[in-house]
Amino acid sequence: MAAIRFDIVKFNGITNFNLWQVRMMTILVQTGLKKLCLGNRVLQEVLMAKTSSTLWKRLETLYATKSLVNRLVLKQLIFTFRMNEYELLRDHISQFITLLNDLNNVEVKIDDEAHVMLLLCSLPSSYKSFRETLIYDRDKLSFQDVKGHLLSKDKLDNEFGSDNKVDKQASILIASKK
Repeated sequence: MAAIRFDIVKFNGITNFNLWQVRMMTILVQTGLKKLCLGNRVLQEVLMAKTSSTLWKRLETLYATKSLVNRLVLKQLIFTFRMNEYELLRDHISQFITLLNDLNNVEVKIDDEAHVMLLLCSLPSSYKSFRETLIYDRDKLSFQDVKGHLLSKDKLDNEFGSDNKVDKQASILIASKK
């Protein structure tokens, strides 16, 4: 039998529980492993669990609670989420999607159009012309469309440098306008 090694970050109660849970479940399903990788503090919280089902439920209770406070805190995070000028666009979008997933996990539903506006409004002022060009004269705009346009813009900026930012923002949107 060949040994398989996985580099798993211990869940310490600070990292995003939902992402860690998905990673762990994937590894557990693929390998049939029964052991979890938990930090000492978290391990003490679930030490008395007799079954894996009980352990998962305890972890979810501790770190993925659907309480009013948790829902309101997550809503506040997404409504005030902003990108700074020096942050990488890909990282910003990834963090935004993580917030959306966290909200979805606590059963907060936000429609696709609101996803679009929340993401566009989270962009810095340097994206103003991009934002205006993107939403002008459209009947519908999906989150996936906006994400795709932003990632295309980011790729162009990275390939050609961002000396002429405004011209590139407009050119990519006009070329892909539906």
